[in-house]
This record gives sequence, C-alpha cells and structure tokens, in this order.
Amino acid sequence: MTEQQPYTVVGTHDGFELRRYPEHLVAEVITTGPFESAGNRAFRYLFAYISGENSVRQKVAMTAPVVQAETSTKIAMTAPVVEEAVDGEQGDRQVTGTFRVAFVLPTDFTIETAPQPTSPEVRLRSVPESIVASASYRGRWHEAGYARHLELLRMAIAAAGLTARGEPRFARFDPPFMPAFLRRNEVLLDIVPAGGTTRQ
Repeated sequence: MTEQQPYTVVGTHDGFELRRYPEHLVAEVITTGPFESAGNRAFRYLFAYISGENSVRQKVAMTAPVVQAETSTKIAMTAPVVEEAVDGEQGDRQVTGTFRVAFVLPTDFTIETAPQPTSPEVRLRSVPESIVASASYRGRWHEAGYARHLELLRMAIAAAGLTARGEPRFARFDPPFMPAFLRRNEVLLDIVPAGGTTRQ
C-alpha cells in the first residue's frame, strides 16, 4: 500500500479541511503543455528516479499524492505532483502552461540524505511547513473539474474569514487505471497563518 503524506487536521470548515503539513521533500519536474497531460509528461522522469535512476541506484518508496501546480517562473533544473499554468492563455481558457509536477518523498529523507537525481529533468526541493486548505472530490483529471473545485475552495476560504496565498495545487492519489468515479483528488491552497505571518 502506498504511504500517504502525513499531516495534522487543525480545523474543519464548510467546503474544506484545514491541515498542517510538516516540512517535507519532493522530487519534481517542470513541464510545459496542456493541464491534462502534465502528469503523464512528468511521470516517466519521476518514476525513473524512484526506481533507481539516481546517484546511488536506490529504489525510493512512492508517497501519495502526486501534486501538480501552476508556476509563474521557470525553475532551473539541478542534479517531485504540483501543477501551475503560466503561459499560452487564450481568452479565459488556458491552452498550455508551465507546470510543476511532484512526488512527495518518504519522511525519512532530507535534502542532504535523499538520493540525488541523475536526470537533469528532476530536481529535489524542500517544502517548508505550511497551513493548507484542502477540498476533496472524485472524478476525472481534467482542467474544468479542477478549476470548478478551485473556485469553490476560494469562496469557502473567503467565507471562513481566511486568506489564501501562493499557487493552488492539484493532488492525485490513485493510479490511471482507477475508474474515474473512484479517483480521489484534492485542491490545495496555502493559508496565511493566524496573526498574518507567513513562512516562505
């Protein structure tokens, strides 16, 4: 069974759960193209990394979810799914974008102890502790569904009197062969902590 990324529930609101995620490590790939295929484009590089295509040829356990987020800046590749769209917009509909797709690595790895990727497409990144609003839904991995649930989450966060910050993320927990109506998905948004302080 796939290990789940750990977190602590710190509150529940209409439409979302408030969680505290500890600092963690991801292996990620930056890819450009349509939202729906970003995960597939990045997957082969990330899967190769956890299968032993790294500096010590070590297999790495996969942790759910895969996170995809839009990214507004290109990230230089060094020696994991988050997706962010940044370019190629046509009217209100995004045709293509730049996405960060990431695998969360097991909790016993740090940036110093994790096997280093041998592919220039894969980089390791440490993600600081954060407070996150999460809305779960089932269904296909398409941009329209993600956008609809993201808008609902933004409205629920505002109704709760909280403030979102940073880029939204799309999290997938199931393999592609899982029937779409059974797939667990989440939309994630960082929340400004109480007191208005932020950690970057």
